[in-house]
Amino acid sequence: MTEERKAFHMTECNQETFKFEAHFSRRVEASFTAGQVSTDGGALLLRQADRKIGLLKRVASCFTDRRSPLLVEHQLGEMLSQRIYGMALGYEDLNDHEQLRHDALMAVLAGRRKLEDPLAGKSTLNRLELPGGSKRYHKIDYAPEKIDALLCDLFIESHAEAPEQIVLDVDATDIPLYGHQPERFFHGYYDSYCYLPLYIFAGDQLLCARLRPANIDGAAGALDEVKRIVAQLRARWPKVRIVVRGDSGFCREQLMAWCEAEQVDFLFGLARNSRLQKIVGKQMHEAKLLHAETGKAARGRQGRVSGQGRKPAFHRYFANYR
Repeated sequence: MTEERKAFHMTECNQETFKFEAHFSRRVEASFTAGQVSTDGGALLLRQADRKIGLLKRVASCFTDRRSPLLVEHQLGEMLSQRIYGMALGYEDLNDHEQLRHDALMAVLAGRRKLEDPLAGKSTLNRLELPGGSKRYHKIDYAPEKIDALLCDLFIESHAEAPEQIVLDVDATDIPLYGHQPERFFHGYYDSYCYLPLYIFAGDQLLCARLRPANIDGAAGALDEVKRIVAQLRARWPKVRIVVRGDSGFCREQLMAWCEAEQVDFLFGLARNSRLQKIVGKQMHEAKLLHAETGKAARGRQGRVSGQGRKPAFHRYFANYR
């Protein structure tokens, strides 16, 4: 037994420092011993990723800063970096920045040259996040359409060549609310007061995030967002196959009609009803038999329903049995 143990040597980790890209004239290192220690060192990896794709600079270009340059203490790019890195590190509340503004690591992430100078406080960041108010205090605006386009641009740039197929996953979820925020409504499905944002993903890449109140249809606005995204994708890849996928909350005639007219494939869930159960009875029976045999989730054969005179027809359906 002793000889067998000797055959396996333990890894010797003797590297004491890890070097990152410099911050102006200062070295940036991760070490196990230091005078001022931060537990958010992993953010330096996010900083390296941002330096590679230039995300934060491109986000800043979507904003318009109408402040007098001679009176500006906190640059727009610094404030955006401070807020975005803060959220990435789990500091979602603006009140957190009353302490984070004095954090040397956060200053490095924000690009502050003089690390001893404090970053923006919660009130300054609040005016950044709430544009459109008093012209005296709110002098920073942003163009939503530019931010929307940027998300698609990042997705396109992540591909060295055109993909054969792009699947757009459309979904709505809840953001629970615990205060008295504007447009606060109760949602019966989620059994809470919440917002109901709309998300569209392609794989694990975000293409759309739209904040909405909870007193609307879950599919509200989905058609406009899909139109915009499909147009931008086809401008770059005219021949790519695009599939829109969503649950029964997005099975809407208007959205399906547009998809068929624009040669966009779609796959939506259908809420169970007696008419549908009759149509897919054979496939459901096959799925039940397969489930009984394998003990796993089973799927019936793919088919097409004509719609019996209605246009557009349901493009595809799947019968699932669990």
